[in-house]
Amino acid sequence: MDTTTILLWAVVGVVLLGGMIALIVVGMRSMRNRDNEADPLLARLTEAGQRGEVLSLEELELEQPFSERVIVPILKRVGDLSSRFTPQKLLEETTRKLELAGNPGRIDAATFLASRFVGAFLFGGLLLLISFLSPNKWPLGRVILVVSLFTVLGFFFPQMYLQSRIDRRQKGIRKAMPDALDLLTICVEAGLGFDAAMSKVSEKWENELSLAFGRCIREVQLGKTQRQALRDMADRLGIPEMTSFVAAVIQSQILGVSLAKVLRIQSDQMRMKRRQRAEEEAHKAPVKMILPMVFLTFPSILIILLTPAGIQIAKTFGNTFGGG
Repeated sequence: MDTTTILLWAVVGVVLLGGMIALIVVGMRSMRNRDNEADPLLARLTEAGQRGEVLSLEELELEQPFSERVIVPILKRVGDLSSRFTPQKLLEETTRKLELAGNPGRIDAATFLASRFVGAFLFGGLLLLISFLSPNKWPLGRVILVVSLFTVLGFFFPQMYLQSRIDRRQKGIRKAMPDALDLLTICVEAGLGFDAAMSKVSEKWENELSLAFGRCIREVQLGKTQRQALRDMADRLGIPEMTSFVAAVIQSQILGVSLAKVLRIQSDQMRMKRRQRAEEEAHKAPVKMILPMVFLTFPSILIILLTPAGIQIAKTFGNTFGGG
């Protein structure tokens, strides 16, 4: 290669590396924000106030990491620019999915949609770079096919990741609901109100359900009615079990039925549904094992059983034709 070509691919490599670093930074930022949902500027301001230091807002911003000051605002700016050309219905659907997933990374719908194009550029550009730097020259058809496949994969990868987060979150909530309702029942029977019982559950566990209860309690404390906060919580979680639970609690409050009795009935129903889901997954296991057995286990068994017979048949036919 001449110097110009090498320089060109060096620039492409730097751009791809920068994009990968940006995605890694956003992922690390989302994990950090998941552990601490407070505003970083507010947290630093509180810490400085406790130490007795007087800092301006500009000094607090300069103390933030480079990723918080440069990379994340750039990604948000790209998301804001892309939102102008994105249909409103798609933005609403993406916002809904982000809510169902627990809003990983605390990003908006436009930024998430922009990350799909970033992923497509990174996956496709990385394979294109590999094809040109490979010692063996790739045919043009292979380059087009592989780069196109990985570009499509990179475009849909954020969506697949988001859907996996939704499924994992809802599965964890369904698994934790019977035990949480048992604790709610015990607290209510001990004399606590429903809000205080939910607060106890939120303090006891660290999972998606306890976080949802804690957010519901904070909304009530900020002035939202309890019924509306419960309905909004059910909408954010998006599982029928939580919708049924919220409807039963609201109905018991309207009719004056014993809340402890309603919670105990709901707990028994949730536990029965959890047992039924476990049995359903157990019945699905043989069907899911068919493909691995057909493509992995059976060929290995056939090779082990038929190889000696094949060798013996080959020797027999070889001796027969050789002697003839």
